[in-house]
Amino acid sequence: MITIDNLYKRFDKLEVLKGVSLSIDKGKTAVIIGPSGSGKTTLLRCLNLLEMPDKGTITLGDKTLQITENSRLKQGEIVSFRKQTGMVFQSYNLFPHLTAIENVMEGQVTVLKRSKDEARKKALSLLEKVGLQDRADMYPFQLSGGQQQRVGIARAMAMDPEVLLFDEPTSALDPELVGEVLKVMKDLANEGMTMVVVTHEMKFASEAADQVIFMDDGVVVEKGTPDEVFNATKNPRTMQFLNKVAER
Repeated sequence: MITIDNLYKRFDKLEVLKGVSLSIDKGKTAVIIGPSGSGKTTLLRCLNLLEMPDKGTITLGDKTLQITENSRLKQGEIVSFRKQTGMVFQSYNLFPHLTAIENVMEGQVTVLKRSKDEARKKALSLLEKVGLQDRADMYPFQLSGGQQQRVGIARAMAMDPEVLLFDEPTSALDPELVGEVLKVMKDLANEGMTMVVVTHEMKFASEAADQVIFMDDGVVVEKGTPDEVFNATKNPRTMQFLNKVAER
């Protein structure tokens, strides 16, 4: 489903991604872990071109982008590539003036050109899936953080993406609300949704991931099954990171 080959990204003089290569199979969940500043979020944002890589190759589904330092992608190419992904942000990014159901309908109507009736039907079905059918007509300020994030997941799924991307989806939540969001994500993983998740939730990574990717200083240090990375790593940098996380 996803292949990344030799991906580079810099911001001014700071090189954030230094030749990242990895692949993720269809229907699998890949969890990216690592310290702050390791390039995790930048990699995720490069996957759907919210950040334009400097060079490298990204294959997503049946579309391949080969980016060089002289590449000038057309807007249509970017939109077409981005349509394959749904993004769930750290800070929800819901439209405050729209209700939950209107938030889930908006992209369907404006981007996918669905009728309002069709979009509403799909939105209701997805809100039911994330356990919020009874909150459909509430505005974001009337919802808890966990509920807002579940609306965000429903909104991303409404676009029928090939891949769901999660950028630290629980880091802005109070601890007691984290579980409700992770449950929805685990359900999606069990249903075979292809997902790439940047998170600090090691328990979720160990339980729901098919592949764990440890990044540090702009490179992939180690990748493997949760058991290989969490229980059998021989990499000193991975061990140091996991020991620090365990101390918290």
